[in-house]
Amino acid sequence: MTQHATEANFDGLVGPTHNYAGLSWGNVASKSNVSAVSNPKEAALQGLAKMKALADRGFVQGILPPHERPHIPTLRKLGFTGSDGEILSQAAKENPVILAAVSSASCMWTANAATVSPSADTHDHRVHFTPANLGAKFHRSIEHEVTGRALKSMFSDEAYFAHHPALPSISQFGDEGAANHTRLCGAYGDPGVELFVYGQQAFDESAPAPKRFPARQTLEASRAIARLHGLSDARAVFAQQNPDAIDAGVFHNDVIAVGNGNVLFYHDMAFLNEAQVLADVQARLKGAELQAVKVSTDEVPMVDAVSSYLFNSQLLTQKDGSMLLAVPGECREIESVSRYLDKLVAQGGPIKAVEVFDVKQSMRNGGGPACLRLRVVLTDDELKAMHDGVLMNDALYERLTTWVEGHYRDELTQDDLADPMLLDECRHALDELTGILGLGSIYDFQR
Repeated sequence: MTQHATEANFDGLVGPTHNYAGLSWGNVASKSNVSAVSNPKEAALQGLAKMKALADRGFVQGILPPHERPHIPTLRKLGFTGSDGEILSQAAKENPVILAAVSSASCMWTANAATVSPSADTHDHRVHFTPANLGAKFHRSIEHEVTGRALKSMFSDEAYFAHHPALPSISQFGDEGAANHTRLCGAYGDPGVELFVYGQQAFDESAPAPKRFPARQTLEASRAIARLHGLSDARAVFAQQNPDAIDAGVFHNDVIAVGNGNVLFYHDMAFLNEAQVLADVQARLKGAELQAVKVSTDEVPMVDAVSSYLFNSQLLTQKDGSMLLAVPGECREIESVSRYLDKLVAQGGPIKAVEVFDVKQSMRNGGGPACLRLRVVLTDDELKAMHDGVLMNDALYERLTTWVEGHYRDELTQDDLADPMLLDECRHALDELTGILGLGSIYDFQR
């Protein structure tokens, strides 16, 4: 029997060390803004404003906390010794790129935090979580342990929630989380189709693969997660991302496609075998007809799709059943994309409204609205069973805004990352944050 369910969005709260180190090869925006001066306070407030706006519209909106950065335990594992201040100084002198990596605030993009399968899809009818190993990039590969702790703190009731460790952190099982996974369904509480999109087959060198930029998600990783989550063949589709799209800067599938309910909004260069992907999804989508909204290259050239992050928008079901596309401001700054959005709303399809959000601080590092959120479908009982201290409301918004204003810097440069005062500021802020959110001791410095 189908249960009523809701899609909750958990946005990453931007951390105090938000900076532009250009660490993500294959992410055009990240590389193009390298060494620019960032504004962590503005970035965090922009993210909170987006969360609050969506909560005000009736969407269930939650928060995932930032991580401890700079991450001294990782530097110690790499052989740096002494006091925390001495370690920062050594790293800055010997290898500033390593220091930048362990200082990255990239966990703000919670679309990479984990893959989540709702209870309607899984064999044991629990919600399953697997943190992404993010093994393609060193600065992200150190995230999954704390991400797992945070998720376990938020979703602790074993009667409703199951947690798996990240996959082995080797290239053959490279996993980038929900950025390469979307779920299509009728009602949220109905059994759905989980679409896993991969960039290459790790154990088949003859299979198609990108030539310029690396493919971060493997088929082997996607299949492993489907097995861990207990998904039957009727609940999963595995589709290869177009290698040409990856080489054009589409480092994750959520930069070229987004799905919600029975709607798949995608660019015509998204999939290697588009017709087969659509047929496989429709064959498994019981009780609903797939509505495929395809954007042609003639309408929106690939370069414009990547620079605007049109497809890295949030596709949300409103209370009246219509869909809202929450886009970054850059979508209105690029003529082809802005023109297409007007056409999209006017043509009377499933997407009825477009709303613009200012997430420029995130966009400069290569992450739009969809990068900032992890979707978790929860039944009414599961929603009651989770820790509600992380759910956005007026009081929490005011408290977090005050917290950001009191702890975050207005400017941050690469040289600032070696400042021991920054480390102290971050730890003090995060210690206070876990108290505000009621998450317990999730950080290494607290344990």
